[in-house]
Amino acid sequence: MFVGFFLELKRAKVPVSLREYLTLMEAMKQHVADYNIDHFYYLARSCLVKDERNLDKFDRVFGQCFKGIESTEEAGHQIPDEWLRKLAERFLTDEEKAQIEALGGLDKLMELLKQRMEEQKGRHQGGSKWIGTAGTSPFGAYGYNPEGIRIGQDGNRNFRAVKVWDKREYKSLDDTVEIGTRNVKVALRRLRQFAREGAADQLDLDDTIRSTARNAGWLDLKMVPEKHNAAKVLLCLDIGGSMDSHVRTCEELFSAARTEFKHLEYFYFHNCPYENLWKEGPRRDVEKIPTTRVLHTYDASYKLIFVGDASMSPYEIVEPGGSVDHFNEEAGEVWMRRLLDTYPKAVWLNPVGERYWEGTRSIGMMRQLMENRMFPLTIEGLDRAMRALTR
Repeated sequence: MFVGFFLELKRAKVPVSLREYLTLMEAMKQHVADYNIDHFYYLARSCLVKDERNLDKFDRVFGQCFKGIESTEEAGHQIPDEWLRKLAERFLTDEEKAQIEALGGLDKLMELLKQRMEEQKGRHQGGSKWIGTAGTSPFGAYGYNPEGIRIGQDGNRNFRAVKVWDKREYKSLDDTVEIGTRNVKVALRRLRQFAREGAADQLDLDDTIRSTARNAGWLDLKMVPEKHNAAKVLLCLDIGGSMDSHVRTCEELFSAARTEFKHLEYFYFHNCPYENLWKEGPRRDVEKIPTTRVLHTYDASYKLIFVGDASMSPYEIVEPGGSVDHFNEEAGEVWMRRLLDTYPKAVWLNPVGERYWEGTRSIGMMRQLMENRMFPLTIEGLDRAMRALTR
């Protein structure tokens, strides 16, 4: 099993050495991790990962190799709570879902949650009122409500939550993914604006020949600066939540952009840009970058490209405090307008198929903010977007 884990890490291009693998085996022999899968995860990560950029790859391989393995140090006759929750999970019919009405706005929902937390004294399962599991209550996990607050649930199920009351971890996109098609790069090349800048360190053969001929055959070398793509790009990528199903497509775009543009700055956001952006998904809570700093650092010569599915609660766009995972003092549309005012050359790339856009209200709202400069994240859509940025 451990040898297979080591080989899978190598296949995933995690730079792990045999010496590091033997260190892990020695630690296991000394019972450093005992029989706890969580302890083994952290032990293996500390022994085998040298660069935080490889953490996502390590996590994916670890999950694949040790899926289903449980810790045995607390084994007994007690049925795991997770099993009970899954057994109680309730899937309603379309008719039942249609009968459950929204509570009447974000403020009302938050007010009611506060009231429930003050009144409720213990765990509740099922039902339509208390904070619990299953059922139709707007608060809790593994149930259904058309407009609720998700508390203690692993991942999305119905994509209906307007708030998530849990700490959420986001992964940065991998910029070393091999591009599945060169067409992505070809489309991005429409933004090329070549210029020669910097030190003269490249031989200008034509000018050298002309100058040597004029100099009666005495060699006269002529040098010029190297030609670079002078296009400046700000890339803002939505990660986490519903974007998890589009990771592969976005990684291909991200990898292509990193190779095509010398002047590329990228930032992450979730659903809608607010007062802070970030560079590393796992460190988003400790290394926030104020959006105002971005606006003041990069001038209007940069072209702004948003990448996201724009699928969210409308509150996240129009309401202060509407963000799904933090309290934003100003509405998302306020920050969107500031970004678009600073960078008039801007487009939005959406990985959701264009034929589905009309069915999501927030996509329509974001298209309106972008003045219809939203394009599908396809080869044809990329081509249209790059043409729009060069007009």
